[in-house]
Amino acid sequence: MSDERDALIEAAAAAYRERDANGRVLDAPAWHDLDEAGRAEAHHRARVMRRLEAALDPEGLSSTARAVLARIQRA
Repeated sequence: MSDERDALIEAAAAAYRERDANGRVLDAPAWHDLDEAGRAEAHHRARVMRRLEAALDPEGLSSTARAVLARIQRA
């Protein structure tokens, strides 16, 4: 696997997503630069990372779950 491809997969798998001016979550730009196999790998890595985050969290929450709960609480 090339370093560039691996970096794209890691970027696409990361929990952080930018938002537009209206607060809408945007796709990770790296997602669009990957082929179907790369997107499948990014999806797999994201699932693994969220499970690891939840396993390390005292409340069993992933970073995604924490972000969603924070937005709900602010609303």
